[in-house]
Amino acid sequence: MIGMLLAGVLTWLAVENLYLSTQRDNLLAQARLTAAGLDGSPVIDFVPDTYSQTTNITPGIHTRLLNESGAVILGVPLPEGDAPLQVPTSEDPGYVPAEELILRPEIQAALSGNADTEIRQVESLGGERVLYAAAPVKDQSGKVISLVYLAMPLPFRGLPKESILQLIGAVLAGGMIAGIIGFVLARGIARPLEKIDQAAAKVSEGYLDQQVPIQKGVLELENLGLSFNRMTESLRKSTKAKNDFIADVTHELRTPLTVIRGTLETLEDGALEDAVGRPALLTSMSRETSRLIQLVNQLLLLTRSDAGALSLEFQTLDLKDLAIKRAALMETLARQKRVNIRVVKTGQALCLARADQARTAQVLDNLLDNALRYAPPGSEILLGVENLRSMIQCQVKDTGPGIPAEDLPHIFERFYRVEKSRDRDSGGTGLGLAIVQSLVEAQGGNVRAISEWGKGTRMIFQLPAANLSEN
Repeated sequence: MIGMLLAGVLTWLAVENLYLSTQRDNLLAQARLTAAGLDGSPVIDFVPDTYSQTTNITPGIHTRLLNESGAVILGVPLPEGDAPLQVPTSEDPGYVPAEELILRPEIQAALSGNADTEIRQVESLGGERVLYAAAPVKDQSGKVISLVYLAMPLPFRGLPKESILQLIGAVLAGGMIAGIIGFVLARGIARPLEKIDQAAAKVSEGYLDQQVPIQKGVLELENLGLSFNRMTESLRKSTKAKNDFIADVTHELRTPLTVIRGTLETLEDGALEDAVGRPALLTSMSRETSRLIQLVNQLLLLTRSDAGALSLEFQTLDLKDLAIKRAALMETLARQKRVNIRVVKTGQALCLARADQARTAQVLDNLLDNALRYAPPGSEILLGVENLRSMIQCQVKDTGPGIPAEDLPHIFERFYRVEKSRDRDSGGTGLGLAIVQSLVEAQGGNVRAISEWGKGTRMIFQLPAANLSEN
């Protein structure tokens, strides 16, 4: 509405200016035509007082060219002082003093030989505006010998009544059309926004299953709807992951705590004095305590990784040398399971990575421990290292049962186990691969798994290569 109002005002001013410009041109043309018909003729040859459309005796000048107020022929030079001079009858009274008339800009312009117009408010007519035109009449030598002076009243409101009605009608019609279109567009935009607002209110109350219809045809609304639905879907997944995480942590903590509590109660009931049964109880309690400490440390590491607060000491690290050392530490466990660990290097280039040695060792330990857990007796675990120029790649390959295709996308999730029925002693806590991913990504690397059910698994991680020129 404000836009339409401003447009109406500007349109009104533009039409008014166009109207005034047209009237100026028309009246000036009439004055020039009248002056042209009088060129070279002295004023005395015509009507002594006025020259009007009712006394038009000049050949070639037609009455339809002059307005109803007529024309006044002024002799030059104009008299001085208070001598009254007749002016067009649009100005009442029809006589003004010569000293006042000669000061008018249009008269001054005509005296200098140029036709001109001027709009003036006439107080005697209640402030009505009058358009004046003055044109010079010249003799054969080009000297100004008289002036043609015309006047035309202007509409009080700047435009004729008919033009005002037409303009108001056009503005009203345009406003109605714009209003209808604006209302339709506003409702088309408001309805989807209302639905999103209602859905957002439900989400704030905890109902995360909200989805809104996608508004086609309006790009911004379509994107807003898609973003809202993605947000609620993400919130649902995040809430589910949080609840699952809490449930898994609770379950993992409950088992060792239950064992420890039961052991303490048994000892309190007299088993402490039992020299034969006491060692087994203490061993069980120590094992569960170690499990608790390990679980807490793993959770603490993941929490720090999520917060970006891991303490990392980057250095130039020979990944092949580190792989050999970690494999040697796993040798005892590998012999117990009758599994061989072999480290191989591809290519002749040095495998120098920019990484944290302790964290990278933890990554290798977790991957080797995972491979040993699933490797069948008599098999071989291959620990390969390769220089890929910008990255140093390491892979741990086993010939175990592999990972089903439906489980492969989830193995880096926390507490996720491929074999849900496997106990904690053989299956771990489900945090090992999540820790591997966190540690590798914190060092600017990446990790992935390649596996096929029944054909073994390859765990591959890459770390940035060291820039030797900086050393």
